[in-house]
Amino acid sequence: MIVIPAIDLKDGKCVRLRQGRMDSSTVFNEDPVNQAIMWQRLGAKRIHLVDLNGSVDGRPVNLSVVQDIVSAINVPIELGGGVRDLQTVEMYLDIGIRIVIIGTIAAKNPALAVELLRNFPGRVAIGIDAKAGRVAVEGWTESTGSDARELARLFDVHSPAAFIYTDIERDGMMSGPNFAATAEFARAVNSPVILSGGVTTPDDVKKGLALEKEGVTGIIIGRALYEGTIDLKEAIALTEGADVS
Repeated sequence: MIVIPAIDLKDGKCVRLRQGRMDSSTVFNEDPVNQAIMWQRLGAKRIHLVDLNGSVDGRPVNLSVVQDIVSAINVPIELGGGVRDLQTVEMYLDIGIRIVIIGTIAAKNPALAVELLRNFPGRVAIGIDAKAGRVAVEGWTESTGSDARELARLFDVHSPAAFIYTDIERDGMMSGPNFAATAEFARAVNSPVILSGGVTTPDDVKKGLALEKEGVTGIIIGRALYEGTIDLKEAIALTEGADVS
């Protein structure tokens, strides 16, 4: 299992939201490139990027910053937000993004999502953002009413790089993840699952490790790293079995 620090981009800055609300953003770093370099220096093996403006607008918005981050670091980058068509996936892969995350496409245009999974094997992940088990899209501004596990099963047979399961109600709230829902989701699919939303303390990381047997292979951490309730190096040490007590 790996720890994946998150960098959420809004208006060219590194921010964090609460429950995905664009009007609740906190700027943590005016320079996302330096932030990415810092996470790499502290031992991150992968970085999670989200174009928040893109999620709402339905197209890449913070592309120039993304390109600068790709140029500045060597670790793999997974990216989501505003990916709505094949051309955008191709563009991101061409500039050096390792894994492109699709969410709204998966819920609204499953046929296109399957096409992307087939065309780019191992390079496309499915973002499943859920509230009370129901999928939300368009930067979490719309609820589809679809069951998260049922939607995931549609794509599981096409071997996505991973499912990134986010509990919206926990995201950015510093209240701990929804471990039960994540475990249920992971048991419903065969592909790797990445836990996202609400990871707040080292104990949350330890509890997340217990889900590895269910198929959870990564933990995304955002606000907790920026507010200092989790130290990235210590979190990575926990996943590597080191004693940090």
